[in-house]
Amino acid sequence: MVCNHVFRVELSSRMDPKRIRNRSLPFVLVGALAVFLGNLSFFPTLLRAQEALRYAAVETVDPSSAIAPEQSTDLSSDLNPPLPVAPTDSVNARVDPARVDSGIPRRFHYELRLNIHSVYDDNINISQGVRESDFYTAIEPSITLAFGDIVSREANFLALNYLASLFLFADHSENNALQHVFQLESQYQMNRLTLNLTQSIQILDGTDIRSLNSGGDFSQQVNLDVAGRTRFNIYTTHANAAYYLTGKTSLSVGGDYTASDYQSLISSSTISGNLFLNYNYGPKLVVGLGGTFGSNIVDSPTPDQTFEQVNARFTYQLTGKIDVRASAGVEFREFEGAGRDRYTSPVFDIGLNYLPFDGTTLSLTANRRMLNSAVLAGQDFATTNFTANVQQRMFNRVYLGVGVGYENSDYFSAVAAAGSGRTDNYFFVEPSITVRVTRFWSVGAYYLHRANDSSLEVFGFHDNQVGFRTSLTF
Repeated sequence: MVCNHVFRVELSSRMDPKRIRNRSLPFVLVGALAVFLGNLSFFPTLLRAQEALRYAAVETVDPSSAIAPEQSTDLSSDLNPPLPVAPTDSVNARVDPARVDSGIPRRFHYELRLNIHSVYDDNINISQGVRESDFYTAIEPSITLAFGDIVSREANFLALNYLASLFLFADHSENNALQHVFQLESQYQMNRLTLNLTQSIQILDGTDIRSLNSGGDFSQQVNLDVAGRTRFNIYTTHANAAYYLTGKTSLSVGGDYTASDYQSLISSSTISGNLFLNYNYGPKLVVGLGGTFGSNIVDSPTPDQTFEQVNARFTYQLTGKIDVRASAGVEFREFEGAGRDRYTSPVFDIGLNYLPFDGTTLSLTANRRMLNSAVLAGQDFATTNFTANVQQRMFNRVYLGVGVGYENSDYFSAVAAAGSGRTDNYFFVEPSITVRVTRFWSVGAYYLHRANDSSLEVFGFHDNQVGFRTSLTF
């Protein structure tokens, strides 16, 4: 059984005892996060915030000006975070110019933002069969409250982000929805030790997965596995500790928890840990070698799973124009009581940012990972995706951009003596334009075309959107 569709696949509909355990874990982690963050308040003298630009004199494109929201990769978990940079290195971070004003240091930061989108969508349910079109308006207020160094993130900080998104449809009011994203971020440094902790909660209702991007806006990606409208929540916790053994050698330990909780589909959760030994070859290049291990709990009839990864990774920064991060390795996945062989597959995560000219930015990403299917019982899938985004500033106030992406999802059985006949090939293209009217007000428009060619016709679709946006930031 498939959500909203029927064919020869069984879908579990009963409440699994494992699922009850999974739902309690995010709240335990939130409590642990609160205790950790509370401890930061005992060290106020260690918190410093510097809003002045301390980077190379290369003017970067305003990241918050980009309208293109479409992504093709799961952004809900970062199992292999970027490598630590030596304390003496200067980090060429890109900062929103609207967030940097007088250059006078201050500890407390706040930002209020309101985005309003008006969109025409010719396939609001991304359906292959009956296509329904509609106009909708998305009203998205957000607030950021922070204490400490949230600009360069070279010192201690604590940040709270909250975003809401209210969808109002002109003709299909049954699809009206209110979505929420909460995120807590913290960093604490003590001599050679750096601790990071992040907790996010995504309460979603629709066809897309929406998350918080670096500019403080919503980023969205199609929920390709479901390929339909559904309600679900995502809980993510990430903790990392980096300790410098010497001036060039560091040891990093990380832990991650991600839960995808569907109301009527197959829910799953993953808890994992990683250990890396890192070496600074110079102020620009850091390499690391290590491994990741984890446990994957899935609603029946999909079996629980364990996995191990052997990974190599590096971070490279060249002046203020280019930075590259990459992690690659092999994953070995075992299936509890399923009677099937171990599944072995390459995994990788690559990102590149390049600023070839003043006002021009190019971003490339590539990713491959294993995920559990929420609609096909006893099925996992390997997803491989590539995205590219280009943005050009013109006349100091106008930003032209285009994003393209491709994703392949190859399904495989998690149980013995069962096959899988689903393969998806998804792509999107999205040009956009943004005009910064004032320092705190911007307007823009975009066009999005996306399509999925699936071997199971019920999951195929093509969709076109034309949207207009206005954004106010205080």
